[in-house]
Amino acid sequence: MRSRPAASPRWVRPAGLLVGALADALFGDPRRGHPVAGFGRVAAALEVRCYADGRSAGARYAAALVGGAAGLGVLAERVAARRPLAGVALTGLATWAVLGGSSLAGHGAGLARELVAGDLAAARLRLPSLCGRDPASLDAAGMARAGTESMAENTSDAVVAPLLWGAVAGVPGLLAYRAVNTLDAMVGYRSPRYRRFGWASARLDDVANLVPARVSALLFAGLASAVGGSPRRAVAAWHRDGSAHPSPNAGPVEAATAGALGVTLGGRTVYPHGVEERPRLGEGPPPTPADLARAARLSRLVGIAAVALSVAVAASFRPTARSSEPIRRTRRSSE
Repeated sequence: MRSRPAASPRWVRPAGLLVGALADALFGDPRRGHPVAGFGRVAAALEVRCYADGRSAGARYAAALVGGAAGLGVLAERVAARRPLAGVALTGLATWAVLGGSSLAGHGAGLARELVAGDLAAARLRLPSLCGRDPASLDAAGMARAGTESMAENTSDAVVAPLLWGAVAGVPGLLAYRAVNTLDAMVGYRSPRYRRFGWASARLDDVANLVPARVSALLFAGLASAVGGSPRRAVAAWHRDGSAHPSPNAGPVEAATAGALGVTLGGRTVYPHGVEERPRLGEGPPPTPADLARAARLSRLVGIAAVALSVAVAASFRPTARSSEPIRRTRRSSE
């Protein structure tokens, strides 16, 4: 006789996701010792040791870090499997650690207020918390556009995607997704240093966000009327303009957001690694600080909807092993 490993009850994962989402809403990001920042330091140290200007080196680098994050999640879930409340706490802690919805919406709303007040110095100090563009090169209109685009893309990356991965793959999914997304932010640029080394990290991020980005676009479109927008125009902009964006996942979300707000996104975009001319998404005037504030409100609503969706998805999964009852082997009769 042998025993199957015990499995957590079905309610553990959805309850943990809900606890983590509530913690993010109440407390925002952890103020000290943020796990994602710790992962970033580990990734930076490993890059120093294993960097080479080639795709294979970058693939090994990504595999080690993402595999390590997923393995840690698997081990933690096994330890907590026999204690449902510990499983809820573990899933909640992991969810809180990888979500960024509350801080994202807060920074978006704060940037809008600073732009309305004409405090460009404060706005430039805040902008790096939202995106990787050079704030010194942007005026008020440029920061309003950068903030609006960042609200769209990062709502997908930092809210919808981790929740969906947590719903279908638990703590390993939460940690592995955040590892993939962090590596893309660190080495996924098309700069001379990372064009080959960061290729695997960038492609992993594309795959990991393929479904979540389209779910995000649907949520942005479906909730557009809550901020005075048009769901129909959001869907039309998504289908008309989304594929023109160089990112297969940012395009649908940003286009749907542009349509939802009735603005045009895209244009000249300055990054530390160079200048890109982004395609025009949506129809209407460029976004104003008031539109950025609407984008922040819409981001919060999309986050709430994503929590509800992820809890429902997680609740639909059946545990793979229900008990530790011994498995009895029976002999087939020879009669």
